Amino acid sequence: MPLKRYAEFDGRSQRQEYWMFVLLQAILYTVGLVVVFTVAVAETSGPKTDQFPAAALIIVLLLFLVYLALFIPTLAARVRRLHDQDLSGWFVLMGFIPYIGWLIILVFMCIDGTPGTNRFGPDPKGRGDGHVNIFA
Repeated sequence: MPLKRYAEFDGRSQRQEYWMFVLLQAILYTVGLVVVFTVAVAETSGPKTDQFPAAALIIVLLLFLVYLALFIPTLAARVRRLHDQDLSGWFVLMGFIPYIGWLIILVFMCIDGTPGTNRFGPDPKGRGDGHVNIFA
């Protein structure tokens, strides 16, 4: 879903949408790094060379390009996640606070959104639409 809403910074996103996108990225980068490590070890197991293997360098470059391509959708998903909690998207800048910024963002990404409609749009979970189910 975040790739369908590539640069859409308005609206709201559920935790599941955000964390599934983060999981996809983690798997992608882990597989890429395992391939880089495997290629680097395979190419340097022969005669001693002081150079980083060219194939591994190409894979690292491809991983960097993937990172650049996913930067905007990741930022947009994070902003929509903050909107789900009725917070401004500018709170994403808290991630730049040294040492604890990443922890603040992690906590915000784990907090459930506000039920019902807020100033950024309707609840993506459909909660708070007028009737309350007390047995849920």
